[in-house]
Amino acid sequence: MPSSASAPIEATGQARSASLERLVARNYRNFGDLQLELPEAGAMIIGPNGSGKTNLLEAIYYLEIFRSFRGARDAELVRFGEDVFRVEGTVRTGESRDALAAAYQKTGRRKKVELDGAEKERIGDALGTLGAVVLSLEDADLVCGSPGRRRRFLDILLSLVAPGYLASLQRYRAVLAQRNEALRQGATGMVEVWTEGLVEPGARVMAEREAWIESSAAAFARYHEEIADGWTGRLAYEPALGGKADSREPAVGGGVAENRAGYGTEDRVAAWKDELRRAVSENRERDRRRGSTQAGPHRDDLAIRAVVEDSGEERDLRAYGSGGQQRTAAIALRLVEADTLRDKLGRDPIYLLDDVFAELDRDRAARVVRLLDEGRSGQVLLTAPKPSDVELRGGGLARWRIREGVVFTDG
Repeated sequence: MPSSASAPIEATGQARSASLERLVARNYRNFGDLQLELPEAGAMIIGPNGSGKTNLLEAIYYLEIFRSFRGARDAELVRFGEDVFRVEGTVRTGESRDALAAAYQKTGRRKKVELDGAEKERIGDALGTLGAVVLSLEDADLVCGSPGRRRRFLDILLSLVAPGYLASLQRYRAVLAQRNEALRQGATGMVEVWTEGLVEPGARVMAEREAWIESSAAAFARYHEEIADGWTGRLAYEPALGGKADSREPAVGGGVAENRAGYGTEDRVAAWKDELRRAVSENRERDRRRGSTQAGPHRDDLAIRAVVEDSGEERDLRAYGSGGQQRTAAIALRLVEADTLRDKLGRDPIYLLDDVFAELDRDRAARVVRLLDEGRSGQVLLTAPKPSDVELRGGGLARWRIREGVVFTDG
C-alpha cells in the first residue's frame, strides 16, 4: 500500500532535498542542443508563449516517467527534421548522484532508458528515480476533465510509489483487451475464460487506488482549505462496478467505495476481488450488448469536492466548480502527490511549476507560495511569461530567459 500523505504539513521539512544538477536535451521539441547547469535552489525561466518554457519542464519530467506529461506521443517530441531525441540528467541527493538518460528513435520506434550508464531492459525499473512533480496552469483539467484524466493521474503516481502496481495495471489492460475482443466477436466461451483473469489484477489496481485516496484525503482537505481560505476539500474513490463513471446508462453496482480503514493490502485485494467478480457477472448481458467490459478500474473516477465553510454546501468540483475552485483543487492534489513522493523517496521532490500562478489572484498565489516554501526544500524550476512579484525560496531563484529554444542564464 502506498505511504500515507496525512503527515502534518510542517513535518515535510524533515525530508532531505535533491536537485537536478545538469540537463542535456538534444533534438527534443524546439531544442537543438540544450546544455544547462542548474542551481541547487532552482531557477525562474522567463519567456513568451511558444519560446519553449513548457518544453523545458517536459524534457525534465520525461526523465521521471519516460513519457510526456502533456500526453504527446514520443514521435511528436522529436525535433522537426530529425530522427532521434535524447535527454540526459544528473540528480544529486546529498553526496550521491544518479545519471539518467532517455532516447527515442522514430525509425523503428525504439526507446532506450539508461540509469548510471546501464541500459534498462524494463523502463519500469528506472521510473521515479528523478523524483519530481509538475504543477501546471493546465491542471484545472485534472479536476474538470474526463475521468480518464484522473485515472491517468492515479496510475502514474501509483506506478511510482506502490510496488507491483504497474505490473498489475499492465496485466489488467492486456486481459481486458482480450476480453473485449471476445465480446466483439461473440465468443461466449472465451469471454468467460478472460473474465477470471481480469479479477486478480483488477482488484489489486482498485485496492491501491482506494488505499491512496483514503490516506491522502486529510492532507488534501488541509491544503485545499489553506489555499481556498475556508473551503474544505474532499476526495473519494468512485469505483466503476457497472460503468457509472463513463456511461450514460444506469450502472449496475456502481457507487462510492466502502470505508476500509484499517484493512491491510491483501484484505483489500480480497474484498475487491469479490466485488469485481460480482459486478462483472451482473453486467454480463450489458457487456454483450455494448461489446465491451463495463465494470472495472478502467472506468473508475476520483471524486473531488469542496464544502463551503459558512453554508456547509458540498459542491462537486468536477462539474460545478468555478475555474478558480478547480485550479485550487488541482494544486492541493499536486501537493499531496509531492508528499507521497517525499514519503517514498525519503526526500523532497523537485518542483516543476509551469506558469502555475498566472490565473491565481494575489492572495491565493501568496498562500500557494507559503505552502511551497514552508517545510519544503526541493529544487524549484518555475516558468512565467514575464517577471512577476512571486518570490519562492526567499527570492533566491536565479532568473533566466528563454527565446526560441535557447536559454540565457546570464541574468
